Amino acid sequence: MTEMSRESDGPSFDHAAPPDGDRLGRASHLFALLSDPTRLHVLWHLTDGPATVSELVERTGAPRTGVSQHLAKLRHAGLVDVTRSGRFQHYALRGGHVARLVREGLNHADHLTTGEQLHD
Repeated sequence: MTEMSRESDGPSFDHAAPPDGDRLGRASHLFALLSDPTRLHVLWHLTDGPATVSELVERTGAPRTGVSQHLAKLRHAGLVDVTRSGRFQHYALRGGHVARLVREGLNHADHLTTGEQLHD
């Protein structure tokens, strides 16, 4: 695929510029946020679409205060957005990169757990 056709097909999924210090720092911060099992579980549920705190508490089994604190950190870091609908706040992933990263990380863990052959 040429550079020209990639641009016309929509957003680029490959940012080929070498990472500078700022990008490495931001990526490291992202990975640090993903390193908490409860936070990762919340993000995984958000890959299915927006959810309220109550829905995430039910799905993860984590305490409400913990889920709320994790969502605040994720929102502050720019990984999730929140919209208000009536008296409910709905949290959603910000962009497809986060969803793909979460899914790929958990798919990789699945291979390590089951012993299934790794693939591209």
